[in-house]
Amino acid sequence: MTEQILTKPAVLQRRGGITDLQALLDGAVVVGLCYLLVMRHIGALTAQYTVFVFLLLCTLGMVYDVFGIYRENTTFTQKALDLFKAWCLTFFILIALGFLTKQAGNYSRLLLGQLFLAGFTAQLGTHLLLRVLFKEVTSAEPDKVIIVGTGRVAAFLDQRIRRSEWLGQTVVGLVSLPRSESAASDPKGVDFGPTSPCLGRLEQLVELIEQHQVRTVYFAIPLNASDVIENLYFRLLDKHVAVHWVPDIFSLPLVNHTVSEIAGVPVLTLSETPLTGTRRLLKTLEDFCLAAVLLVLLAPVLAVIAVAVKLDSPGPVFFRQVRLGWGGRRFRIWKFRSMYVHDDHGVVVQARKGDPRVTRVGAFLRRTSLDELPQIFNVLSGEMSLVGPRPHAVQHDMEYAQQIAHYFARHNIKPGITGLAQVRGYRGETTDIGKMMLRVQSDIEYINNWSLWADLSILVRTAGALTGKNAY
Repeated sequence: MTEQILTKPAVLQRRGGITDLQALLDGAVVVGLCYLLVMRHIGALTAQYTVFVFLLLCTLGMVYDVFGIYRENTTFTQKALDLFKAWCLTFFILIALGFLTKQAGNYSRLLLGQLFLAGFTAQLGTHLLLRVLFKEVTSAEPDKVIIVGTGRVAAFLDQRIRRSEWLGQTVVGLVSLPRSESAASDPKGVDFGPTSPCLGRLEQLVELIEQHQVRTVYFAIPLNASDVIENLYFRLLDKHVAVHWVPDIFSLPLVNHTVSEIAGVPVLTLSETPLTGTRRLLKTLEDFCLAAVLLVLLAPVLAVIAVAVKLDSPGPVFFRQVRLGWGGRRFRIWKFRSMYVHDDHGVVVQARKGDPRVTRVGAFLRRTSLDELPQIFNVLSGEMSLVGPRPHAVQHDMEYAQQIAHYFARHNIKPGITGLAQVRGYRGETTDIGKMMLRVQSDIEYINNWSLWADLSILVRTAGALTGKNAY
């Protein structure tokens, strides 16, 4: 028995059969609709539409995984919104692929339009049906839960359980820790709203479990109170309850934190790039496809700017400078030259309003951010992304890293031509450290919440953020 316990993987993916059934239903609905529409409009399932259905299912699987369609426990409204975003992005990728391969004209636009509308509606219906059925089954006998702890993590966990219909759990109350252990987890300016009542103290836990017929216990306690679990764990095993530990790690500046396993050993990841597995593949496809299209569309603009830069002042058309990219790797960034050729004596000084180093054409390029367009070549070479934290001069990176503790967390993803900080207006000269901290906070927020939909949203918003009071 001991050997079985030790060799069993310590971290399991907590994904029940209901989500597997949902994924199968979505796939069946999409394939069924494709077949019916093809038979109606084409008359037979041809080879090109067979390839389309195959690509649709593959893309659907990757995009839905990125959006967590079958992992996230959310309200139905949020689930419907996520489903719509993922479905839209799936069609966007397929349409872009069709144009790049010059195969878009071989498919019926009417068929694709009907598939888009009917596919989303049908999937939404299956999600609603399963949610209602699951709620009916679990509401008859919900899993009663006690949360050990009364701090911020306990309050947050209590709120999430009460809002997550899929869990089939109901919190009967909280149990307070001894004062010494609870001090580190008390809320500090964080209000998660009303919580379940406090049922008693930790020494009463076993009695409370029996009294309320509890089947699940969550320990929402700080890391330094782990001995609380050790003292109670074996006693709880005799009470036939499931025991979970939710450590309080959220006082740390986490970057894309996850829980996973390595060879069966549980691993709590505090900082990691979001670009792993299918996410990295999708980000790469997004960058390459969109950058290729933009290069073709903007080629005349690039040519005109290059001529203007050359005629305006002596010197090269392009400016190259070493920057730090993903994982701290160095690369040379492409920009249109916007300043007179000068010797900076190895010191990089940010451009200021009315800076005499800036040329006439350069002033316009910097004000409209057109000087950044050549970075499309950095994107196509894989050094940058269309969306991500803006790369700073290496000298500035070193200076800001000494003043902002988590500054280099920005490098957990590829740098971008535009980013969340830029569309929020945090661009241009940073005259004080506070402005740079706002930029860094936006960059880390982007990394923690990365999605293809977020990228597309930022790209659209960039059009309205090309100019501004900080652009010079």
